[in-house]
Amino acid sequence: MSAAPSAPQPSRLRRAPAPAMPAACLAAESGALVRLNKRMAELGLASRREADEWIAKGWVLVNGQPAPMGAKVAAGDRITVSRAAGRQQAGRVTILLHKPVGYVSGQAEDGHPPAASLIAARSRWAGDAVRLRFAPAQLRGLAPAGRLDIDSTGLLVLTQDGRVARRIIGEDSPVDKEYLVRVAFGPVTQNVQAAFPPQRLALLRHGLSLDGQPLKPAQVHWQNPEQLRFVLTEGKKRQIRRMCELVGLRVVGLKRIRIGQVRLGALPVGQWRYLAADERF
Repeated sequence: MSAAPSAPQPSRLRRAPAPAMPAACLAAESGALVRLNKRMAELGLASRREADEWIAKGWVLVNGQPAPMGAKVAAGDRITVSRAAGRQQAGRVTILLHKPVGYVSGQAEDGHPPAASLIAARSRWAGDAVRLRFAPAQLRGLAPAGRLDIDSTGLLVLTQDGRVARRIIGEDSPVDKEYLVRVAFGPVTQNVQAAFPPQRLALLRHGLSLDGQPLKPAQVHWQNPEQLRFVLTEGKKRQIRRMCELVGLRVVGLKRIRIGQVRLGALPVGQWRYLAADERF
């Protein structure tokens, strides 16, 4: 399927110095080739799954020719997608939820309901400024972009857009996350800051390991005498709780207040809103 000549092309790569080859012939030069779906994900055009769906529908062209499933491309190949793909992608939503304690981020487990079960017209925040009407179809394919522990609260992102998920939780994601963490130190629950050794606070910032791997540097500071502020660029399972355990702290409460440039703000617990067009992670 070919896009109409007048259709805008969402993405165009630089041309290779030599004449470009059709996608079907690319397998002949396997040295610097990558799968088309992977290349599209790297360019931010689509998630790999989304790219495969578009390729199967004939919505992806490589050097002007419809790309077959499994095609490989070189850095200089020109990738374009049809307007139909753009329209489909534009219709996908990203939802910001203030997850309560007791809900799991993904599928229901051990009797605990999934966070997505909170998404309904009645639980939409009255302060949501996005002019979009909620429809049950928006729940189809809605998945968490990152997780938040069952006993934690705060900002959880659920999205139908694979690009958003990759931006937040991809292996090379630059997006950081900010948390407020209430802690106790042994029997000390008040003015914990005064009782906690500064050397152990330094270890929280850098020097700990989990699962046999050293952790990346983190920003950790006292928000108040009983609460720490963490800023992390990685997200191992129950990472903050496990970090605190290693230095003798017990987490009493944990709340995620920011992902990248998007803040929880005044969003009430158990309510949600749409990601606005001018918001970026």
